[in-house]
Amino acid sequence: MFEPTMIIAGASLVGLTIVAAALLRAWHGWLALKRQQLEQDRTGTDKDSGSSIGAARIELADLKERIKKLEAIASGVDL
Repeated sequence: MFEPTMIIAGASLVGLTIVAAALLRAWHGWLALKRQQLEQDRTGTDKDSGSSIGAARIELADLKERIKKLEAIASGVDL
């Protein structure tokens, strides 16, 4: 009645169902995490807002330095 092939097929089906359920649960958890991160970004409760201002200042200073170098090159001055 229960051939080895049927037992193997049934066990494979059960195993596949368990793996699919675990992956689905992980997917829902990942989506919930991403929703939480989006809500946190939207409300502005990010604790690292000071570092982004500092990074913007550094980038602005770098751009000003590049402009000075380009102006010097345009006027024919060697640096």
